Amino acid sequence: MTAPAGGDGARSTLSGVSEPFTYAASGVDVEAGDRAVELMKESVRRAQRPEVLGGLGGFAGMFDASALVGMRSPVLATSTDGVGTKVAVAQAMDVHDTIGQDLVAMVVDDIVVCGAEPLFMTDYIATGSVVPERVAAIVSGIAKGCELARVALVGGETAEHPGLLEPDEYDVAGAATGVVERDEVIGAHAVLPGDVVIGVGSSGLHSNGYSLVRGVLDRAGWGYERDVPELGRTLGEELLEPTRIYTLDLLDLIRSDVDVHGLSHVTGGGLAANLARVLPAGTVARVDRSTWSPAPIFGIVAELGRVPRPDLERTLNMGVGFVVVVPAAQADAAVAHLTGRGLLAWVLGEVEVRESARLDPGVEVVQGAKGVDGGGVQVVGEHR
Repeated sequence: MTAPAGGDGARSTLSGVSEPFTYAASGVDVEAGDRAVELMKESVRRAQRPEVLGGLGGFAGMFDASALVGMRSPVLATSTDGVGTKVAVAQAMDVHDTIGQDLVAMVVDDIVVCGAEPLFMTDYIATGSVVPERVAAIVSGIAKGCELARVALVGGETAEHPGLLEPDEYDVAGAATGVVERDEVIGAHAVLPGDVVIGVGSSGLHSNGYSLVRGVLDRAGWGYERDVPELGRTLGEELLEPTRIYTLDLLDLIRSDVDVHGLSHVTGGGLAANLARVLPAGTVARVDRSTWSPAPIFGIVAELGRVPRPDLERTLNMGVGFVVVVPAAQADAAVAHLTGRGLLAWVLGEVEVRESARLDPGVEVVQGAKGVDGGGVQVVGEHR
């Protein structure tokens, strides 16, 4: 008969290491984390708004919401995202001060799609080993992005995960909150047949499709240090080009005399799928490739990897970072407004009733995406 644990006839003995085992010995350096906070303070200080209460280091970031009292019917909008495997390029090149802008762009530009003004943001960095200078560089990029979007960086977390991540590995994520008047929310409900679809140029690959891009380059044996004449710089420099932040430009357009009926952030899924998400059911937008020329990096990826066009266009933005839908009579004004703010903008196509639309036979119509039962998008023609 076996005695129960801890009872008579049973004896438990704990044996371990002969030397004391500390948190630092397990791979977590609390002091390094504190040094990282000291190094990032100045960057965070620049990414503020008057509504921010308290300073860096609190358990929670605080934002004075009293301004919302003056709104008729404020609606909060929130978004969270990361930058995907673009971080692998930053790690390989040991360049960490741009990836943060990508993070901000992925988050705040999703919020502006519904017409909301992003107010504040928090970030999360997970790493195998805290290197204070590296963490500070990442945060400096986040702070710069927040400055560009006029968003307050109110807090964040840096977590050290030895054993889960390699010492030089890290990942980043963030979340932001914005606000919009209920009767000013932009969405599919406002898009009408006859509206014009305007494309806004991207700054490059942005932060989607890097698993495809890295796979193509790896198979071709192209290193990040390779100088590519078509790009006018090294491959790594091209891949780390920060994602353009459109927030202030689009808010300025929304507050102008132009009636913005729809907005779409072209991220994972590509142009057609993301535009389809903001079109009402029963409509279709016919987009013409001949209206723009993608930057050389897209052609390089396509040719080097022999990537089929449908796969390429489902994965990369192909030079269109954002889409704006406006009434046909205001299309020229919208293009001029965006161009005046330094953006590349042009007419991509128009929205039509699906039943009577002039669609090209045999060409796929992308219908809805990511759980949204919206309209359809057909992409036709050839790039210039």
